[in-house]
Parts: sequence; structure tokens; C-alpha cells
Amino acid sequence: MSAEEEIKKIEEEIAKTPYNKATQKHIGMLKAKLARLKAGAEKAGKKGAGYSYAVKKAGDATVLLVGFPSVGKSTFINKITNAESKVAEYDFTTIDVVPGVLEYNGAKIQVLDIPGIIEGVAGGRGRGKEILSVVRNADLILIMVTADKAEQQLAVIKKELYGAGFRLNEKPPEVKIIKKNTGGIKVSSTVKLKDINENIIRSVLNEFNILNAEVIIRENIGLDRFIDALMENKIYVPAIILLNKIDVVKPKKLNMPEGYLPISALKDINLEAVKQKIWEKLNFMRVYLKKIGKNPDLKEPLIMNAGCTIEYVCKKIHNRFIKDFRYARVWGSSKFPGQKVGIDYKLKDKDIVELHL
Repeated sequence: MSAEEEIKKIEEEIAKTPYNKATQKHIGMLKAKLARLKAGAEKAGKKGAGYSYAVKKAGDATVLLVGFPSVGKSTFINKITNAESKVAEYDFTTIDVVPGVLEYNGAKIQVLDIPGIIEGVAGGRGRGKEILSVVRNADLILIMVTADKAEQQLAVIKKELYGAGFRLNEKPPEVKIIKKNTGGIKVSSTVKLKDINENIIRSVLNEFNILNAEVIIRENIGLDRFIDALMENKIYVPAIILLNKIDVVKPKKLNMPEGYLPISALKDINLEAVKQKIWEKLNFMRVYLKKIGKNPDLKEPLIMNAGCTIEYVCKKIHNRFIKDFRYARVWGSSKFPGQKVGIDYKLKDKDIVELHL
């Protein structure tokens, strides 16, 4: 039996098995085996892959635009970046990855428009594996759906991305597994586990051939997230859902779930709000550098993660700034202009920093 056949067989068995206390352990073993087989198939697929959509990362971040064919992705990327993606009124206009650069608040953000997602893409349909390989490098995913078919499209896209290992707007499981040579399995948790028990944990670990380990759990974890904690191929990435073509179907006429950002790429509605949301989701802030005795350069900020310290600013410039650092002066968030601070000082957006070496 091939790996694909075995995967299909296990998926069918999971689908027809009711989940209850009596079947928890069995389903846990099936899901663990399924995850292991899919990971193996993914590695094998990478070795034998031919056509590739690989795009080199550039700028301060990479944002991926995902959606069904003809949802307006090409129009959108042309409006917010310097890309030139072909626009037409038929499906599959974009047959390759189209890169563009969004310049916002001094940041240069790479936006990639990939071929339209279709159902079955996670399994390889429509060059799905090659397409989704690009998503793995993204710092943020923009999911675009249309106002007339929003929930239907979103359900398929989320299913396909989940099946390909993407966990949208989730943090990695708070699970630590320390493999050992002897001693069996020791499980401890800092919270009460309501959705999983030690027997299930042991059976899942056994499926991954982990017979001796210390397992420390710091969240009320379920079966799927515990299996995710064992996998190296899961991608935890923030996402924004864009509800396009609201000029055709008004959002107020829809039962629109919370979290959608309504836009019209064609009519330029809410595009500035999208840029601001991208900035916020990327957790960016600006830091301006000032040379001693000179005015700060307010045209070219350093783009940093919100809440970063002076240390990270030094690292972004050059490692020698860490080695030779004596102190810094800060204007903005400091108690007074030009306050002398140490390397652990936490910065805020638009702070001006003067490094002394």
C-alpha cells in the first residue's frame, strides 16, 4: 500500500469513527499516524518536485495574498503595490507568483500574489504543493474572499491551509518534550487538562516512536494541538481576512462574521485601512537613528518589532555595535529628551536613538 493510499484509508476511518471517551485513544493513534505519514510524504514530495514557485524574500516582511480565482487579488495588489499583475474577468488569470512592494510608514513590505487557491490544493491539485510552498515563507497571510460567497470560500481556504500545515492566528502549543534514553514517559502540566489525558499522550508519543521523554504542558491542550507540538512542519502565521467587492454586495446585507475587513479593490474602498492593518499585524514600529551632534534621519526609519530593546537595534545595524556598546540616548518614550539608557531599554514607535560606542 502506498503512502497516499494509507493516508486516505486513515482519513476515512477517522471520519467514520465517532469521537467519545471510548474512542479517544484510538483516534489519537490514528491522527498521530496520519500526521507522521503526511510529514513523510511532504518530505518525499520536496525531493521530487519539479516546477517551483519559489520567490526570494525581500524587504522588511513578506505578505502573501491568498484567494480563489477571480476574487480581485490582481486588482488589489496593483492598487497597493508597484506590481503589475494581469487583470481579467476570467479564472486563473495569475498563473505565476507576482511580487510587489508595499511602502508604508517607511517599511518596504513584499506582497506576493499567488495563483488562485482551489479545493484540493493541499493534496497537490492545481500545482497546490508548489503554490503552498510559497506560503510557508510568509510573515502574514491576506485571505481574500468575495462579498457574495465569503463564508463558503473562507471555509475551503482555511481547510486547505490547515491541511497543508498552516495555523492561522495561533501561537505554537505550550508543550515542551525532552527526549531521554531511559525512564519511560513522564507527563506534567501546569494547568488542568480537560480535553486529553496521559493515556492518549502516551499512545501518540508511541506512534512517533518516543518511548522515553519528559513532557511539560502549560496550556489546556487538545489532541490536535498536542500532535502539532510534535511536528516540525507546522507554520504559525498571522492572517487578515479581506472581504472584497463590497461595491457589488453591501456588507450590511450579509451575515458577516467578526474579523472580516470589508474592501473594494476596484473602487479603492478601505485600502488605507488594509495597509494600517498589515502594519499592526506585522507588529512593526519605527526607530529613527541620530548621529552624535547631528539631527536624526526622519526619512529612513529602522523597521523593528514593537517593544524591541536597544540591543535589537544594535544587532540590526551590525554585531559590532553590541560588542562596543556603552550607552544610548533616547528621545520620545524617555522620561526626558536625550535620556541616557542601557542596552535593555524598551523602545516605542517613533523613538529617536543615539548610540554611543
